[in-house]
Order: sequence, then structure tokens, then C-alpha cells
Amino acid sequence: MILRARVVVTMDGEPIENGAVAVRGSRISHVGRFADVTRHAAGTPLDLGEVALLPGLINAHCHLDYTLMRGAIAPTNFFADWIEAINLAKASLTSTDYLAAIAAGFDQAQRYGTTAIANFEAFPDLLASIAGSPLRVWWFPEMIDIRTPVNVADIVDRACEYLSRAGPRSGLGLAPHSLYTASPALFAQAAEIARRDGLLLSTHLAESRDETAMFRSASGPLFEMMRRFERGLDDCGRATPLARFLQQVRVGKDWIIAHLNELSSGDFELLARSQKFHIVHCPRSHRYFSHTPFAIQRLRELGFNVCLGTDSLASNESLSLFAEMRALSEKEPALSAREILEMATVNGAAALSKQAELGRVRAGFAADMIAVGSEYTDSEVYDELINFSAEVKWMMIEGESVEPQNQEDSRFCFPSLNSEIFSALRLWRKSSL
Repeated sequence: MILRARVVVTMDGEPIENGAVAVRGSRISHVGRFADVTRHAAGTPLDLGEVALLPGLINAHCHLDYTLMRGAIAPTNFFADWIEAINLAKASLTSTDYLAAIAAGFDQAQRYGTTAIANFEAFPDLLASIAGSPLRVWWFPEMIDIRTPVNVADIVDRACEYLSRAGPRSGLGLAPHSLYTASPALFAQAAEIARRDGLLLSTHLAESRDETAMFRSASGPLFEMMRRFERGLDDCGRATPLARFLQQVRVGKDWIIAHLNELSSGDFELLARSQKFHIVHCPRSHRYFSHTPFAIQRLRELGFNVCLGTDSLASNESLSLFAEMRALSEKEPALSAREILEMATVNGAAALSKQAELGRVRAGFAADMIAVGSEYTDSEVYDELINFSAEVKWMMIEGESVEPQNQEDSRFCFPSLNSEIFSALRLWRKSSL
């Protein structure tokens, strides 16, 4: 088919007025002005109307398991308190609840134009029960070994069995959860298997002030929590989380690092000399926790690929990357609208090692696109796009049109938290703040 739009935003050059994209099978075959594409490509034209046609958005860090937790946990004074609260909330949920949360997350992400997600899966055993996804999903089994040993090879085998049934829209990575919950041995085993099998790697790092206090000065609420969990603390009181991570892990372009919020001047010196990994910033979750301002300009100047994620609905309001782009634009007015849109398309594709397939509207790339209403000229369309706040009515993944479900927002609630559990949460928060 040949898709016609008022403007095609390729992320691969200037926007194309009265543009068209020819799709053959699952790939894009031609891109250009409508008159030119119809001369060179066969296919039935489909006029999408007065819309901007652009690459599908890529969410580089998400926790779909917690989609039903929106609004369940109020912001806390300390990150460790939030961990306590989410653990309490999780204790009331069943596997059925988590499967419903994942399905709801797919639906909501789709409604807001996301076609690919890097999802941290806290319960890898659930994969066997997931029928599949209309979106592209990279599953990152989240691994913690504070109390229980983790067999990474076994997790990979079971995940690969699921992926063989889920089809080509799914991929796999490995995610030792964080420095404070995953041992050096777990990091090493995950990295060895990931590099052997060509998998991506991801972790949370330098996310909070509590984490910095734990590793830099052996103090603070997170340090005390880990003491209660009987985690060994010999690695605390010596260096920043980033310094500790770089001492422990051989990093490279296979690593996607979530957050990196708390950085010292010495950390920036280390980053200047380190291999360039990918960094995911989650603007609205960052705002929810009141983290130290994210050093986006400095990280970009050092050559790091910065992309966008939503984190989970336990610390966010929706899975909309458009809302993340708006939040980032408000916080960082020096960034251009095009640079911000790149973080949700081109940069996310690079983080997933799919820079030759996703994130652009280009001949030979996967036909993953979305259409949103557009009234502006090509010079203003980037500003219009990052301020888009409606639901996306049309999307295509692998050359197939996908219809968003457009479920009511009431679906995204926390049905398993009955009034007694909510009361327990409120009492816990009151006593801990």
C-alpha cells in the first residue's frame, strides 16, 4: 500500500509536505512526496488525511507489571520508603492481577503511540502465560539475589521458550535489578550469558539520594533497609554507585542504564573516560520522586545516547511518551523539539540495537508508524508533535494496521487493593514520613 499524509516526519531529514510512504510486506519501500512515491511504487493509495505520519515511539524503560498501581502510592520523603510501600502493595496481588496489569499496559501504551517497549519483568515465570503482544516488546527478566540465588541460564532458557511462541515482535535482555539488590556474581553471570547469546543488558543505577548515601557513606534509609534484609554491606562507604558499577562491570553499547540521576563531579570524570552506554531518562517519574535535576545536557555532551522511558505507573500517571516529551520540554527549554522527539524514536532504537530497523521512516526500515492530527507547517511540526496530548487513532506495526482498544481509564486502577490494604498503606505512610 501507499500511505499519504499531510506531512511525513521521517526523523531522517526534513519533514515532507504532502508526503507518502510505500509499504511492501513488513518493510518500507519508498518515502517521499506523494506524487513521486506513486510514480515509483506499486500499491493502493490510502489517504490518512491531515495528519503527521512519524515513526512509532519507543519506550526504553517500563515496568508493565505495575500498570494497575496508578495512584496507589503517594510520594514519600525517602526512596527506601517507596520501596517498602510498593513491596506492601505487591504482597496483595496475584499472578492473575499481574497478567491483567501487563495486558492493560499494552493497551495504554498503544493508545499513546508506543510501538516498542523495553519492559523489566519482575516475574519471569509469567511469560509462559502471556499470549503475546500487539507491540514489540523486549522482555528484561529482573533479577534479585539478596535472599535467594538466581540461575540466570534457567531464566534465559524459559524466556527463550516463550519467545519462540510469541513471534518476531518480542526480544530478550537481562536485568540485574540494581547494585543494592543484585550481587557482583549475578551481574557477572548475566553479562557473560548476554554476550554469549547476543542479548541486551539493563539495570537501575544512581537512581536516588538514598542509593548514593548507601554506597558513598554507608548510611541512610536504604542502607538500613539492606541491613534488615541481611545483605552484605562490605561494598558500602567507599564510592558512588556509578564508580562502584564501573569497577564491577564491563560496560559497553549492550548496556541500557535506567536513571543515572545522582552524579558527583568525580562521576562525570569517570563518564568522560568510560565506554558509552545508553541512558534512559523518565521525566515524570523523576519529578514524582523529586530527584536531583537530571544532567541531560552534560551527558549528551559527553557522547551518551539519552532516550526516554515512562518507568511504572507506581510512580507515574500514564504510559504516554508524548507526556514524557512535554515534561522534558518544560524542564529543559534549551532542547529543541526535534531533539526531544529523537529521544523517543531514533535514540530508543539505538538503545535496543535496532538503529537500522526502527526509529525512522526510511526505505528498508520496519513499517512501524503512527499518525496524529497535524495542522502546522513542516517547520513547526516538531513542536506540535511533542505537545500532542490526545490518543493516537492509527498505528502500523510490521506493515499491519493495529487498532488501539481505547479502553476507558477506569480500567487502569488497583482492583486487588481493597479498603483494608489502602488503609494499611495510608497508616504506613503516616508513620514513616
